[in-house]
Amino acid sequence: MQNILLKVNGVSYPVDVTPYDTLARVLREKLGFTEVKIGCENGECGSCTVLVDGKAIVSCLMLAAKADGSEITTSRGLVKDGKLHVLQEKFIEHDAIQCGYCTPGMLMSAKALLDMKPHPTEEEIRRAISGNICRCTGYQQIVEAIAAAAAEIESSP
Repeated sequence: MQNILLKVNGVSYPVDVTPYDTLARVLREKLGFTEVKIGCENGECGSCTVLVDGKAIVSCLMLAAKADGSEITTSRGLVKDGKLHVLQEKFIEHDAIQCGYCTPGMLMSAKALLDMKPHPTEEEIRRAISGNICRCTGYQQIVEAIAAAAAEIESSP
């Protein structure tokens, strides 16, 4: 066992991990961040996507020990002072959430995109979420929600 420190959504958590514990399993099972979904466990579905030091990472492929000292953001961390992030609001408004399983990972991929490129094209949005599988929406509502969030962020004072 190794003791590491993970800063998740602004709060530091010391946690004991084995050399083979994935970040997804530690976040979900040891720290209770159940919004981090575990789907395929081989990096193909994107449901476990979180931000690690601002970069979208499929957490099932990252060993927890490699995240020691990193700043991790889950979809829960998008909420500030009880207010949903504009991405979360737009996902709701555009019916981009159906079963909800892919939603946390989609949100984090979208957040990473908008942080890096505030005015993405539709093609850039589609490319940014291409690592996230959704079997319910057909993706169009998700793309529209991300574009609407980008437009609202752009027009905000």
